[in-house]
Amino acid sequence: MEITKDVIAGKKDKGDIEITLSSLTKRGTEIILESSVEKLFGNHLRAFIKAFLSEMDVAQCGVKALDDGALDFVIKSRLEAALYKQDKTVLERFSTGKRKKKNGKIKLRRTRSYVPGNNPHLIENAGLFGADVVILDLEDGVSQNEKIDARFLVRNTLSTVDFGESEVIVRLNPFTNRGEDDLKTVLPSLPDAIMLPKTNRAEDIKRLENLLDEEEEKNSIPLGRTKIFPLIESAEGVINAYTIARSSERNVMLVFGAEDFTADIGVEKSKEGRELFFARTQIVLAAKAAGIQASDTVYSDFGDVEGLIKDTQLSKSLGFDGRGVIHPLQIEHIHNVYKPTSEEVDYAKRVVAAFEDAKTKGKGVASLGRKMIDAPVVKRARRVLALTKRYDRLK
Repeated sequence: MEITKDVIAGKKDKGDIEITLSSLTKRGTEIILESSVEKLFGNHLRAFIKAFLSEMDVAQCGVKALDDGALDFVIKSRLEAALYKQDKTVLERFSTGKRKKKNGKIKLRRTRSYVPGNNPHLIENAGLFGADVVILDLEDGVSQNEKIDARFLVRNTLSTVDFGESEVIVRLNPFTNRGEDDLKTVLPSLPDAIMLPKTNRAEDIKRLENLLDEEEEKNSIPLGRTKIFPLIESAEGVINAYTIARSSERNVMLVFGAEDFTADIGVEKSKEGRELFFARTQIVLAAKAAGIQASDTVYSDFGDVEGLIKDTQLSKSLGFDGRGVIHPLQIEHIHNVYKPTSEEVDYAKRVVAAFEDAKTKGKGVASLGRKMIDAPVVKRARRVLALTKRYDRLK
């Protein structure tokens, strides 16, 4: 592969490296390295860069590397991004590991935490805070001139970083902003799911589903492995929520994004969220009718714990299964809200016991105090008890 123009990837920042590749008039690789860890790892960094370029058949290249403690997977990501900017066809030659899927079906999605996809320092620690879902973000969390760099960092993050028990998904850019390129780059590393922003209609999900079918087959990934989180952020999306939710068997959770939604309908987002009520209930009903989960928008004032708890209690009462977080400190508070209280657990146990007792006596309904207990009430009680068991397993 020949380097014919200067290309830059990454930046000199904590845990990152800025790499510039340039053409040389003579054969060979010349590396100029400035590193905060030169004494400890300077030789390793030079050898790693040289070996990677050799593997890619780059025989004539100048390299300037400004390093601030980047790990190997970050260096690889920056080199790949730089070569891709030189020649997009090289994507097919890049190797990638496969993220190991966690055992068991993931059911708890109380919190989804967004991590900017081009920030190695934040990415490396994202699994430490216990969010049920970690979203490696290629969209709003990444500036336009860093989109390519972020793709390759997320690709290598998926196959390298341990996120514990968290479900790890990728938020693409919209298809109008190279979302298809995002998908083709990251899918070989096996994200658990893809979040599609600006989902306005069922056709958006159908397009994503078709692309997933093609890319899974191309990369020898079991068909249907990759799930979908449709993100609804517009008036059109809210109106079409049910057809969106029903548009693919890959859909597992309908997600509400209030910041873009309020901008779309031309109102300010209030602390009380009055302007969100219809959209919230519409999304919950659409998701439940389709048999999938629903996730509420973020609570943007991370310093207001009381407001977060109150708003999350409202979310729970509307039927949401979880919500987004913008700060790790919000996670525990949200999890506590979604945990059944001792009073709820005690009542659920008494409901189930009363119903089972009535059933043994050949009755279709039971009573508890002055309240009638029928199948829907029992179904809700069993759901509370099942959720309690899941919380107990998390201890």
